Amino acid sequence: MTLSHAAKEMGKWCDGITGVEGSSGYLALLIVTAVGWLWINDSLPFQANGASKQIEEEEEEEVPDPPRNFTITQLRHFDGTVDQRTDEKKPVYLSVNGTVFDVSNGRDFYGPGGPYEVFAGRECGAALATMSFDEKLLDDVSACENLGVGDRNELQNWMEKFEHYRCYPIKGKLVPDDKLPSPDRIITMEELGKYDGNVQEVPEEFVGYGAAPIYVGAGDKVFDVSFGGVPMYGKDGPYQKFAGKDVSRALALMSFDPADLENTDVSDLEETKIKVLNDWINTFETKKGYPVVGKLGKEDAE
Repeated sequence: MTLSHAAKEMGKWCDGITGVEGSSGYLALLIVTAVGWLWINDSLPFQANGASKQIEEEEEEEVPDPPRNFTITQLRHFDGTVDQRTDEKKPVYLSVNGTVFDVSNGRDFYGPGGPYEVFAGRECGAALATMSFDEKLLDDVSACENLGVGDRNELQNWMEKFEHYRCYPIKGKLVPDDKLPSPDRIITMEELGKYDGNVQEVPEEFVGYGAAPIYVGAGDKVFDVSFGGVPMYGKDGPYQKFAGKDVSRALALMSFDPADLENTDVSDLEETKIKVLNDWINTFETKKGYPVVGKLGKEDAE
């Protein structure tokens, strides 16, 4: 049977079923239209290139967190051990000359039980450069500045290996305690407002920072929440409206009301609300580890 003869027989069959002469043409048009609709709406199980829709809809890559700052204490948390709160293994971070890398993919080397586990959660630039496990060389960024020429070259080799060969993600910068602003300095409301999360470039006076400072005032303290809170308090973050302000009243009332954000007075609040404020301050200082970088000079707001 030839192809044309088969087509004629198919046409007679369609006409017999529908009772309409030439119905096979309408049927063909309907099929083409349906296939076109499925194609346009990406509903075909397979596309022309043979790739299934399921394959095409691969998971989007996770957007990395913006760079952050770390204190020595914060960095120590990321040692690869099991987190008691979640029962999950913590990431493994380490710092090389102040640059913090996520070496979780090298957990067998830097995680618990690995040959370099002593470096997990630590600044270890000078130790790596001199191939030493001496505790005195850990958590001391300044030790990198005192290395000899040969050791400096070795330090640079480690940096390049981590960043370009191993491709360990850079998480931010380690800021030594002696480089943090004094917690006793007085910060005026005007100065507080400068660090509102909108500045992306690190100001010149904050040498060694990986992210621009973001200040939040609570109680009589000013916290720098760029040490882990950039996604929340930075530009376009859900709590950015708290950045650069004394938010004591807003925190106590758990409020985003502009009136509470502008009003810093908590003297009229009941004891239960003051407790909420103190809980927030404890969370900032103890649980989050945000460094206190000054005291609020509230008298200039009165």
